[in-house]
Amino acid sequence: MPHTAQATRTAVDKALDLVEAVARAPRPPRLTDLADEVGLHRATAYRILVDLVRRGWVLRADDRYLPGTAVLRLSARAAHNSLTTLARPVLEDLCARTGMMVNLQVLENDGSRVVDVVRPDRLAMISTLRDEALPVHRFAGPLALVAALPPQARGPYLDVARRAGHPIEGDAGLLADLDRTRADGFAVEHGRNEHLVSSLSRAVVPSPGAPVCAVTLVGPAAETDASRMPLLREELASAVDALGALLSGQDRSGDA
Repeated sequence: MPHTAQATRTAVDKALDLVEAVARAPRPPRLTDLADEVGLHRATAYRILVDLVRRGWVLRADDRYLPGTAVLRLSARAAHNSLTTLARPVLEDLCARTGMMVNLQVLENDGSRVVDVVRPDRLAMISTLRDEALPVHRFAGPLALVAALPPQARGPYLDVARRAGHPIEGDAGLLADLDRTRADGFAVEHGRNEHLVSSLSRAVVPSPGAPVCAVTLVGPAAETDASRMPLLREELASAVDALGALLSGQDRSGDA
């Protein structure tokens, strides 16, 4: 149901109602779904959606709608203040528990960007990549984020890999990597960007198909072997759950 009575809703209200409905949908909705959700006639909802698609607030994929690149850009800007402030204690705790470098990444138009980093002194030799844009075919962070997107929204990220000559199809291709990551919940990268450096990443996804950010552990490959990986996965999953609870407005500190 719309948040405002039909008689008093402005054009801005209607547009924002549609953007919010697209963002919170558990799967990409169709026009009829959106019109019913926000209480608009199909023709009215369609006219507004045309403008939202043109402005980048909504992406149309066949007959379904997804959050657009303008939403991702706005999220990236917000990540530099409210998101990093909220996530910093979680990153610091994860770094202390694992001894690994920890970074926070958000999606942009065709990759991810590192917006915050906690690096222990012993790993000063490893680049933080802070404020750098990372492509999906080379780093665990964007791989975790793109794997959490609906397949219809992955096109721009696949295009970057394709232009770089990275394989898309086949068992060694990016699509297979995305499928494995989505099924497993973790993205793993061993030495593709920096020799002898590995990373493990997990997306924070408060609602299906809408990853807000990714938390990534980075360290020497020798410290991410099979004997230590279960602990790292457990600690990372706990940190992502904690950050997801914060983003959802839930306070678990008082839980039994």
